[in-house]
Amino acid sequence: MNRPGDARTLGQMADALLVAGIAAGAAAVGAAAAGATARRRLARTRGQTLAVQASRGPPASLDELFPTEIRRAARRAGYTGAPNAVEVETGVPSRWLRASSQPIDDGGSVLVVVRDVTEARRLDAVRRDFVANASHELKTPAASIRAAAETLLNGALEDPPAALRFTEQLQRDAIRLSRIVSDLLDLSRLEGGSDLVEHVRLDVIVADEVERLGDRAAEVGVAIELQADGVPSVPGSARDLALLVRNLIDNAVRYTPRGGRVDVSVSAEDGKVILEVRDTGMGIPQRDLPRVFERFYRVDRARSRETGGTGLGLAIVRHVAENHGGEVTVQSELSAGSTFAVRLPVADPPRGVAP
Repeated sequence: MNRPGDARTLGQMADALLVAGIAAGAAAVGAAAAGATARRRLARTRGQTLAVQASRGPPASLDELFPTEIRRAARRAGYTGAPNAVEVETGVPSRWLRASSQPIDDGGSVLVVVRDVTEARRLDAVRRDFVANASHELKTPAASIRAAAETLLNGALEDPPAALRFTEQLQRDAIRLSRIVSDLLDLSRLEGGSDLVEHVRLDVIVADEVERLGDRAAEVGVAIELQADGVPSVPGSARDLALLVRNLIDNAVRYTPRGGRVDVSVSAEDGKVILEVRDTGMGIPQRDLPRVFERFYRVDRARSRETGGTGLGLAIVRHVAENHGGEVTVQSELSAGSTFAVRLPVADPPRGVAP
């Protein structure tokens, strides 16, 4: 690896590359293990100690970059002639490295490719948690539906009051199951982004959603008040923005007690269209505020199930806001209600039209 282009080639690699003899030091190492913009020195003699100068901080030695487990795996590959791979945790803050060792037919040398898999492991853990949570959420209403159906088949049909009770339970759980599946499909679609191809009037969408949810809010004794002045359009997807508005207002209604109020406003300020949904509900403990936009996270699980919540609504809101180049924030105190605010950039005016 002594040709003039070697250093440039290594610098463009996403992984760290190490070529070593069984009882020798490194011949070369790429930049990834020490930083994407690392400046490195290529050792021209096998057995020479290699240092890598990172873009920030002091040079990192080979021992610091490659933990003992990786070096042992490389030696094992050299002695046995069989490739292997190991994953090890190293460093503070913690990160995970995956090293693949491949013997080279040149007298005992081993090619070691090291990749930082910290983010991949984090995403894998998120996926596992998501599958576990989704399975649990789907299993609960499904089990309830099965139990109610079996009870009806085992004689409850002959008892009209009991039959009515179990039939209503079937309906509630079927609706809940349908909502969970619908929210999961929406969330999966939104994780792929939104099509920002329309100029959308958010105040019009909000007015439509307030009207749509008005009857259900009235049924549970919650008043919805709307203040929506004319605001500029935002670039985005009307379908996804309607989903955002619906979930925010629905969440506020669910967690506001009978006799309470939900105030919805749309305004414009500093190149942003701002949607605020303020309720007079129970509020959110400070410790829970950083997590309310996580999938399946609930502050009050029992109340969420009583009201038919899926635990996905606020995650959907966050994805839609971020897909539109915006953000969603929350302010809340226990027994003092909550205020959710979404800020979205306004659309650029058509060419030839003054802003």
